[in-house]
Amino acid sequence: MVKPEVLKKQILLEDLNNEGLKKIAGIVKKMSLKKGEYLFKEKDDTRGIYLLHTGKVEITRVTPDGWRQTLVVLTPGHFFGELSIFENRQHVASAIVAEDTELFLLSKSEFEKLTQEDLQLAFNIIKKIALVMSKNLRRMTDKFLSALISY
Repeated sequence: MVKPEVLKKQILLEDLNNEGLKKIAGIVKKMSLKKGEYLFKEKDDTRGIYLLHTGKVEITRVTPDGWRQTLVVLTPGHFFGELSIFENRQHVASAIVAEDTELFLLSKSEFEKLTQEDLQLAFNIIKKIALVMSKNLRRMTDKFLSALISY
């Protein structure tokens, strides 16, 4: 079992109380990958939310002309794959391990069970996802507008 104090360092879970962290610690799966391994590829079925504990993960997408484009490099504390808990979908990008990495997976099925067993805890996680996504969207909009103005 993952230690709750380790999960407290995750952006997605930093606001949870000890009871909530203990519940999440009991349901996440720890994963270890080596540099160069794929966590998932474009068009793979989604599995859940990944919480990056150590290492780096590069999210990439293949362009129509066949080039691999890096979208973001994620570092410890960040999460990704969050849309998988809201809808059944396939990945639209690939995740490649940029250095030896440990992650925690909060699977779709475990999250669905959590919504039945502890709605408040599930709501707190969804609320944090929305806040982080909103912040990221504002930051991307600012970058886009800045690039547009300087063009």
